[in-house]
Amino acid sequence: MIFDHILIRFGEISTKGRNRIKFVEQLRRNIQNVLTDHEGLKYEVTRDRLYIHLNGQKHEDIAEKLKPVFGIQSFSLALKCESDVEQMKQASLEAIRNLYKKNDSFKVSTRRADKQFPLDTNELNYEIGRHILINTEDLTVDVHNPVINLRVEVRKEATYITCFDYKGAGGLPVGASGKAMLLLSGGIDSPVAGFLTLKRGVAIEMIHFFSPPYTSERAKQKVLDLTKELTAYCGEIKVHIVPFTAIQEKIRAQVPENYSMTSTRRMMLKIADVIREKQKALALITGESLGQVASQTLESMVAINDVTSTPVLRPLITMDKLEIIKIAEQIGTHSISIRPYEDCCTIFTPASPKTKPKLEKVSRFESFVDFDEMIEAAVENTETVIIKMEEKSNDFESLF
Repeated sequence: MIFDHILIRFGEISTKGRNRIKFVEQLRRNIQNVLTDHEGLKYEVTRDRLYIHLNGQKHEDIAEKLKPVFGIQSFSLALKCESDVEQMKQASLEAIRNLYKKNDSFKVSTRRADKQFPLDTNELNYEIGRHILINTEDLTVDVHNPVINLRVEVRKEATYITCFDYKGAGGLPVGASGKAMLLLSGGIDSPVAGFLTLKRGVAIEMIHFFSPPYTSERAKQKVLDLTKELTAYCGEIKVHIVPFTAIQEKIRAQVPENYSMTSTRRMMLKIADVIREKQKALALITGESLGQVASQTLESMVAINDVTSTPVLRPLITMDKLEIIKIAEQIGTHSISIRPYEDCCTIFTPASPKTKPKLEKVSRFESFVDFDEMIEAAVENTETVIIKMEEKSNDFESLF
């Protein structure tokens, strides 16, 4: 291939006004982190584009790594030339010669970022299209449904010829919207909540509650494997593994069975909030979907949320299970989530949990135990693991 650049287009970032530079700079850092193994690449940022100078490197591997990077609306292989009509004509011809097949159709679509350029878009389309037709065989013009849409972006500093596009992941660059802590179980929902949060530009760290001997090392490994799948979108993620056995046993012994689930979730939220503060995060995230289980009714959420004033984000709150499963399958977490290893949310499950728990009742049940001391011990003995990105081959295009 003769293309020497990759041209990256912004989506939602373009609407950010005065804050745009912050989002663009975060996107550039994220791209550089993803492409850290490709030495010699050069980056150039303009108001509405980011360019990667390939410096002779093959574009295939680079393009695959760019697909899951949030903040990219689309990107294209590009050929750079001077903003001179003759050079633009020759570069366009060179680009299309490397792409077209017998009986293909094409059109030229010019965009003038440099409004002072002497020819307007229609004149440039005509000059470049005419030059291509004269110097090729078995190629026709179709302005409505061409096989090849040759785009010419004319700027003061240079012109970029593009004709092969990739769809980006959209959303906002991870890290541009702050950091939050995701309560990650081994189930289907919470990894999907993490994925959707990353897409909104929020960096995440995981908090997993581990209750040996009731939960096994395989259950813990499942959570680490789920995290590894999500690193494709952000590079690396910390996982905080909280020893939760003593607290669960105390709730089982002290709190009436039908309120035990509510109390368990309250203790999880309290612990997560302490870890959040230590890690300087701004919010908590859960995989709750309204009405899916007893702890996810509005009444339950009110009783559980009472333990913290920290914002609790629930990206899946209006989704049904089939919608959640579909995303989980697309991002590669579903097959891991359905491994048959219990997490702490499934042990000691009451036969008839309260769907409309009373806040005053659960508070009274908990008042007979010094949970604060137990929470402090759990936080103190929390294990932190850093999971780094590995190569993956999900079908990103079908997802985005």
